[in-house]
Amino acid sequence: MEGPHFAGWSPKQVAAARRWVRTWQEAGPRLEQVRRDELRRLDPQHAVALLCGEADYTKAPRAPRATSGLVEQQRWFRLAARR
Repeated sequence: MEGPHFAGWSPKQVAAARRWVRTWQEAGPRLEQVRRDELRRLDPQHAVALLCGEADYTKAPRAPRATSGLVEQQRWFRLAARR
């Protein structure tokens, strides 16, 4: 931590800033692991409810579809290509 940006800092402030940086460098990978673990355990239905509000996401029209819709999309593309 050198240069004009830190010229007015006391040695105590520089030491504290270095500790702060080291702390976050050590914590960063651990926090990333926590984030990944939480995402792995996340219940998709619960996440949708948090984002969109409470509703019964197991029944139409909010329930997930059996397919992604890709087959239907390809059918529409074939029809459009014939025109």
